[in-house]
Amino acid sequence: MTNLIGYRRGETPVSALTEREWLVANGIGGYASGTLSGAITRRFHGLLVAALRNPLGRTMMLNQLTEWLELGDGRRVSLGGDGAASLAEFRLELGLPVWRFEADGIVVEKRLFLPARQNTVFVRYLLVEGPPGVVLNLRPAIHVRPHEGSVSTELPTYTLSLTDHRFELAPGDPYPPLRLHVRGARTGFVMERSEQNPIEYAIEAARGYDARGALWSRGRFDVDLEPGVPATLAASCEDWDVLLSIDPAELYDFELDRRRNLLGRSVRGAELSDTEATLVLAADQFVISPVGRTIDAVRARARGDSLRTVIAGYHWFTDWGRDTMISLEGLCLLTGRHREARWILRTFAGYVRDGLVPNLFPEGSHKGLYHTADATLWFFHALERYLAYTADIPFLTELLPLLEDIVAKHVAGTRFGIHVDADDGLLSQGEDGYALTWMDAKCGDWVVTPRRGKAVEINALWYNALVALSTWERALGRPDEARALDGRAAQARASFNARFWFQGGGYLYDVLDGPDAPFDSSLRPNQLFAISLPHPVLDEARWPAVVEIVRATLLTPVGLRSLAPGSPGYQPTYHGDLRTRDAAYHQGTVWSWLIGPYVDALLRTYPERQAEARASVVGLAGDLARAGLGQIAEIFDAEAPYLSRGCVAQAWGVAELLRALERVSDTPLRIQGPTSTRNAQR
Repeated sequence: MTNLIGYRRGETPVSALTEREWLVANGIGGYASGTLSGAITRRFHGLLVAALRNPLGRTMMLNQLTEWLELGDGRRVSLGGDGAASLAEFRLELGLPVWRFEADGIVVEKRLFLPARQNTVFVRYLLVEGPPGVVLNLRPAIHVRPHEGSVSTELPTYTLSLTDHRFELAPGDPYPPLRLHVRGARTGFVMERSEQNPIEYAIEAARGYDARGALWSRGRFDVDLEPGVPATLAASCEDWDVLLSIDPAELYDFELDRRRNLLGRSVRGAELSDTEATLVLAADQFVISPVGRTIDAVRARARGDSLRTVIAGYHWFTDWGRDTMISLEGLCLLTGRHREARWILRTFAGYVRDGLVPNLFPEGSHKGLYHTADATLWFFHALERYLAYTADIPFLTELLPLLEDIVAKHVAGTRFGIHVDADDGLLSQGEDGYALTWMDAKCGDWVVTPRRGKAVEINALWYNALVALSTWERALGRPDEARALDGRAAQARASFNARFWFQGGGYLYDVLDGPDAPFDSSLRPNQLFAISLPHPVLDEARWPAVVEIVRATLLTPVGLRSLAPGSPGYQPTYHGDLRTRDAAYHQGTVWSWLIGPYVDALLRTYPERQAEARASVVGLAGDLARAGLGQIAEIFDAEAPYLSRGCVAQAWGVAELLRALERVSDTPLRIQGPTSTRNAQR
């Protein structure tokens, strides 16, 4: 699906112009994003959100371009805005946005792209049809601030300087200058103060944030448009030499070639379906070289690597350990980016502290936060999948001491109450004020789903990690270490099956041995991991009961509910201010990424139900043409019409849908499998 239509006048509802969004990332954490019409509805909408060195982080540098045409007879044609009457079509070509404007016998195409690894945006206009004397007017509007910063803060006075068609806007410390340059047949700049009315950020208002703010503008660029001669505005935080050294048309061709190469590198190559091709391009938006962490980048280069990580979601997430490890197979392994997968694993391995992988890196920070009980266990899973694709024994050998230390730290006990209960071999976790599982909503001091104790998916992951490490120890000629791990795994498995089964419900308890209750019988999707992981901890005889109750109560057309309808605390919609949203985040809200483990569990239990598994992913795949065009949303309401919510582009949603599509394919790939290291060693 290298050409995805988001709007076509007369065929698509006009509401799509502001309800659908586009996103282009630059591979270092920065991005450009907006609505199809150009109307700003989020504080994150802008044409250049630059990834700057810490402690600045991602910074809004160019918010908006007001665009219009002046015709020779004095008529004026607006390009974009709330109505966008002249917009005839919006589409994605190889994932890049293209606007086609048609009015009064004039046809203009606009394209936007960000060159890889640069804080630069190019906006390119081409007069396809029209009379002579057409002038393009571009008025930049600016509010330099952290990309998640309030839109209502008072605007400073910026300094604008001009030297030989080089425009430089100085926001003042600590921000770098924004450099602006326009290429075209004939260009000029008119200084004039803007009398722009404050913008009403509709989505921010609905989410309970500051939602009214002004933008700074002191002039406009005028460019004569001639048929076949592109006019391009460049805005950048890079040096002038970088900005002016290469023709934008050449850079655009480079970017298209890079994207075509991504499709060719995918493990399916030319066999990619349109949906899979769109997802491969979507996946590319999340794999980044974090420009802010310069010291870490130096260390990586010194050992012959490049620093890589994964943005969990756009617009507001940074890199999260859990999301990265869950996403690794879909983002990097199915897309043929094996070397980058290794770099990501090594990056996070370098941050392990007290046996824990970081939960996340806050915006603009070099230091990770470690309040997670499952990110480290997902690290074992991600490594196992990496080895299944690569059989990279030297890398496994390198990581083995770290893996052994992680298990030892969990057995002995580490931060946040994470420890193995010696009586049953199960992993327990929890500390006041923290939510350590993936259901981690927290508003102020209120932990919505603390799940303290022995959580079902944590113990499925713990068992999986023990079996994987035992397999690796044996493959590397360490039978004694393998036997010790086998013993731990056997104890955990026996205890899991004896204690987690809820006989009265016919499914698995969600949490055992919590501080307030001996068990939590909430019906949640977390139990699927006892079946879906490479080494299922649940007895096979109980798989059908779990799969059937999850299918009947949690499965929706766009993913799985986080809590069964009718349960205490169940919320059918996700809306309102932060506290209201957090109350619903894991209390019914549908999560796109859970389609992956559902398909795994269904096909492991019923291999013959391939058609049913295939049908379960169709609705979610349709999200590619909805809210975040060419992307998969983070979450959806728990009831029809299942409106998309949260981030419009989520890494694990994209990754797990791509992986699920592979599982339900008529010709699934033959990957070596979780025991490939043993075979490779032989």
